Amino acid sequence: MPLISRHVVTEFLKVFLLALAALTLLIVLGGVIREALMQNLPLGQVVRLVPYILPDALRIAIPVTLLLAATNVYGRMAGMNEIIALKALGISPWPILWPSLFIATLISFLAVWLNDLAVSWGRTGVQRVIVQSVEQIAYHMLQTQRRYSSPLFAINVEQVQGRRLIAPTISLLPRGNMPRIAIRAAEAELSSDCEEGFLRIRLRNGRVDVEGGMSIRFPDEYEQLIPLTQTTRLASANPSPSWLPLRRIQEQIQKQRQQIEQLQEEISREAALALFRGEMEQWATPAWQSRWQRLQEAKSYLARLQTEPHRRWAAGFSCLCFLWVGAPMAIWLRHRDFLTSFFLCFLPILVVYYPLMIYGVDGAKSGTIPPWSVWVANGVLVIWGAWLLRKVFRY
Repeated sequence: MPLISRHVVTEFLKVFLLALAALTLLIVLGGVIREALMQNLPLGQVVRLVPYILPDALRIAIPVTLLLAATNVYGRMAGMNEIIALKALGISPWPILWPSLFIATLISFLAVWLNDLAVSWGRTGVQRVIVQSVEQIAYHMLQTQRRYSSPLFAINVEQVQGRRLIAPTISLLPRGNMPRIAIRAAEAELSSDCEEGFLRIRLRNGRVDVEGGMSIRFPDEYEQLIPLTQTTRLASANPSPSWLPLRRIQEQIQKQRQQIEQLQEEISREAALALFRGEMEQWATPAWQSRWQRLQEAKSYLARLQTEPHRRWAAGFSCLCFLWVGAPMAIWLRHRDFLTSFFLCFLPILVVYYPLMIYGVDGAKSGTIPPWSVWVANGVLVIWGAWLLRKVFRY
């Protein structure tokens, strides 16, 4: 019996590792090319992106390649009547199934860690590379397009001579209580200070126009500092629980609950005071609407925080669930052609698992269903796989 198990493990790992390497390479190349095109990154910075995109590529590739390995190995064994021969000798199919299930369980824990690493370390690493490259990106776009923009500011120039920007116009977009500001100058120069965390724009001989009519001229040099985190398209991304490592989420949940309690107490206190004074019309004022909106946003953020650990664990253990379904289904189908077995297994998963997973994640993040609903898709695969295993053992 150990000989059979070792044979299955060897064949399974060979197919899995080969398929994983190929699919991961394709995903990494796609991710790098996408970021390079979106952010106009130079070649040197594109290479630096690879380690940060790798965990994200692996977490996507592992479940699919596990299913591919299972359908390849078990479909070939079933197609060559090896499993029928085992049953004829009175040997249960279990010895050829448990090694791959054990491997899939270990890989599922690895996939949970990769999910955590990809969305915390990986995403922040990609952002850091882009932020550190903002000076090169800006000069490249200004030379080719005469314009560079981010969600919070934009630069237009007439010409670029080396590092000198000729006749630049810098627009600082309004945010919060800050009005729109337009800065026009005869020339300017960009430099990024990664240690201080600023993009420095040195302008000469120009004026600053503030929305509302105020204008200030500067004949000599004027320096505008912009935080590097606000100089890329990533600056538009709202802080999200999906960027937090698992070890910090519980802490954030506690803080968010305290914030919600404070907001509810504040609203209750103000409502009681308005009721005592007979000023119920204040409840329709913009100030009251703003309080309610802040409370709803806080509750929505809490729901997203509570969903995130379930999402990462459920996504990680999709590896085990895919193999739990793929192995018995490949045996039951008995196709030597592993691609046929793979697509016959993957198509129902594509139609059933992913829509349920998306529905569970979206519903849990919105707070309409409990966070544990994310596991429903995995549960469906477990039930389906158990039914298939029953057929394999009985017939």
